Amino acid sequence: MGGFEAAVGDSASRDRAELESRLAEVREQFRATSDVLKVLTSATHTGQPGRDRVFDTVVDNARRLLGAQVAQIYLVDGDGFVLARSSGLTPEFVDFVAEHPIARDRSTLVGRVTMDRVIHRIDDVLADPGYGRTDFQQLGGYRTMMGAPMVVGDEVVGALNVWRTEVDPFDERAEELLTTFAEQAALALRHVELFAAVESRSAELARKVDQLEALAEVGAAISSTLVPDEILALIVSRAVELSGTDGGSLMEFDEQTGLFGVRTVSGTSPEVIAALRAAEIHIDRTWVGRSALTREVLQIPDLDDVPLPLDEHLAVLHGSGWRSLVAIPLSRADRVVGALVVRRKSPGSFSAETCELLAAFASQSAVALTNARLYQQLELQSVELARASRHKSEFLASMSHELRTPLNAVIGFSEVLLERMFGELNERQEDYLQDILAAGRHLLALLGDILDLSKIEAGRMELDLTTFPVDDMVVQALSLVRERAALHGIRLTLETDGGLGAVTADELRLKEVLLNLLSNAVKFTPDGGSVDVRAWRDREAVAITVTDTGIGIDPADQERIFDSFQQGERSASSSEGTGLGLTLSRRIVELHGGRLWLSSTPGEGSTFGLSIPQPSAEPPDEPVWMLDDGAVGGPTVVVIEDDPRSAELVGLHLRAAGLRAVPASTGEQGLDLVRSRDPFAVILDIHLPGMDGWEVLAALKSDPATAAVPVVVVSVEPERGRGFALGATEYLVKPVSGDHLLAAVTRLLSPAQAREAGAGLSVVVVDDDPLALKLVRSTLEPLGWEVHTCAGGQQAADLVRAVAPSVVVMDLLMPQVDGFAVIDELRPDRESDGPPIVVLTAKTLTPQDRSRLEGRIAFVAEKAGIDLPGLARRLAAVAAAHPAPEEGP
Repeated sequence: MGGFEAAVGDSASRDRAELESRLAEVREQFRATSDVLKVLTSATHTGQPGRDRVFDTVVDNARRLLGAQVAQIYLVDGDGFVLARSSGLTPEFVDFVAEHPIARDRSTLVGRVTMDRVIHRIDDVLADPGYGRTDFQQLGGYRTMMGAPMVVGDEVVGALNVWRTEVDPFDERAEELLTTFAEQAALALRHVELFAAVESRSAELARKVDQLEALAEVGAAISSTLVPDEILALIVSRAVELSGTDGGSLMEFDEQTGLFGVRTVSGTSPEVIAALRAAEIHIDRTWVGRSALTREVLQIPDLDDVPLPLDEHLAVLHGSGWRSLVAIPLSRADRVVGALVVRRKSPGSFSAETCELLAAFASQSAVALTNARLYQQLELQSVELARASRHKSEFLASMSHELRTPLNAVIGFSEVLLERMFGELNERQEDYLQDILAAGRHLLALLGDILDLSKIEAGRMELDLTTFPVDDMVVQALSLVRERAALHGIRLTLETDGGLGAVTADELRLKEVLLNLLSNAVKFTPDGGSVDVRAWRDREAVAITVTDTGIGIDPADQERIFDSFQQGERSASSSEGTGLGLTLSRRIVELHGGRLWLSSTPGEGSTFGLSIPQPSAEPPDEPVWMLDDGAVGGPTVVVIEDDPRSAELVGLHLRAAGLRAVPASTGEQGLDLVRSRDPFAVILDIHLPGMDGWEVLAALKSDPATAAVPVVVVSVEPERGRGFALGATEYLVKPVSGDHLLAAVTRLLSPAQAREAGAGLSVVVVDDDPLALKLVRSTLEPLGWEVHTCAGGQQAADLVRAVAPSVVVMDLLMPQVDGFAVIDELRPDRESDGPPIVVLTAKTLTPQDRSRLEGRIAFVAEKAGIDLPGLARRLAAVAAAHPAPEEGP
């Protein structure tokens, strides 16, 4: 019994020892496998060096765990093998293997393993009759060998071999372990291949991205710049860079001569560029021409191999050391436009990928060359258009001068006769003169519109910016159309949101725009309709709208009517006009930085609006003329008006006409002034604080001392009958223009008073046009002016010095000595003394002209459509503001 128990205990001890040994082996195998996996995962992104680290770990662990003296990995290389990594081999053996490669046959263990795709063992190499590499065995001294195949997918890529120098066969557990190590080695190789493929693909994608970015850069340049040479230079430089070549050139084809001209060059010396541009590169006689004619990409791997003689283009390149080149034709819509050529200093063919890339650049180049040609044509056409525009402007200016001068005479003399300055007219004479005046004004307006439009189109119209009350401008424009509206029973209304204040703009041009809108509204509104004007400040802009109840405008015409010489669909009876008014109006508003718009419904009416940017303005200072200091002479007019702005405007108009305005803000004060000042006339508003205008008018006419004083009523109340019944001499309905007011007042002046208003005023008028001289004389002499005339600039300075006039009126366009020369003589600089100079001319002043005249003249008036009574008032104001020189003792 004791012996049995002892035997059992010995057996248990042996089993335990065996299990512990087995456990230790498994742990070693697990550790080895873990080491291989760690190296494998860390080598994923390190390529070939990572593979070698895995192989080193595999052979080291296989040699140690299998109790072998040597472990080695062979990789298939064609019909043989190469030793990839080893552990335990001497350097001499490694070199011997490299010098004596192993063939893929059954004479070696590695050959059998890879051919049979299974693990093989040789217990004793010397006893194996099929083993044929005895040279290896003698050098290495191995006896027992075992090898396992390395398989990637379905392909055997190598083998893992181990050997022992003594006859000691490997068991099945050794086979399993070697198989595991072989699989790990194969896995490492697979990772390397995958990583290499990823790297290759990434590199290819990076190249594609670079190419696409280059193409995008060129495309962006084509769409963003108008300088064609910059685009072409960018195309060539990027093509050379991405194709890995040394230089290139872009040639432009001329269909008329059949020659290619070198347009842009990269990577080439100036001497070679000059030679290329001097070469005759004909489409029928050159290698580049053959590429263009056949629409094929052609390349020359080595210029040394091209048969002589070379064409001029190739001869220049060959003589400069260039060896290989490729040509890509540039074509658009079946037309040759040029060729792109890139070249290298070294021989060699160009890959299909490079040619494909260059073809993409060629497409961009064709677009760029086409755009460059169009741009050149556009530049030439622009120059021709500018020349034609200049000739047109010169012709229009000449036509304007030649036609406006006689038209001004027709208009001026008609006005003089209608004013009865030289006697009464019968009814038929007055009708004929009114027709002559209307026709002359219409022709003059047509000339003005055409000339203004040509100025705007040529970019030569300049705005004469001044600061003025916009309320007054609106009121004046309304007053000019009020009479026509009244004839057709059209109601005019004005709505303003408080005081609009002052604006900075070209007052005359802006007034023309508003007057054009108002005239159209009245013209196309049926009898009994209405025209409503609204003006307001909209943030930093001033806006004005004109709304009518007319026939409206069809949507199809609402944009067309702003084109030159276009009108909406109107009836024949109401379609008079040039079709330029709205065109000019929109252009003028746009010159101010604003906009002109339209909204309209056929059959219901239209609304035209304009808006110009304007910062908020400070309220105007109290007018200085209100301080009646007696500085102004002439007949006295008492102005009874409680609104300071209205009173200021009336006073300025009266003062400019040589009259003395005395203001009164209440009816009581006005009565006192009339009784104390004995004025020749009274201007009376109806709406007054306290005693209203009706009571003032009744008091004046009931008092024998003041009953004879003429009273001009100016009121918003259209009660003319009541006014005349109470004794008013004139009754004007607000808004009233300055011209209408002065006309009403001057009609009250006796000839003696008229002469008194202009007494002491003299003028020298210098103009080569006899009609213009006669016209100014007929306007000023009845107002008491002493008029001296001069037909040319030669004697003008002497006449001015001899007469010492109150003011000089000067034309600029005169033969021999022009007005500029006379002004230079009379006023050499701004500080020079002398009478004020007023320029009255048909010449369109340039910025240089204005700069030359600045500070030396009082103002410039255009002969076109000149307001002669207004000119007379302005001349009087200029003369009054310029004190006469004191006489010597």
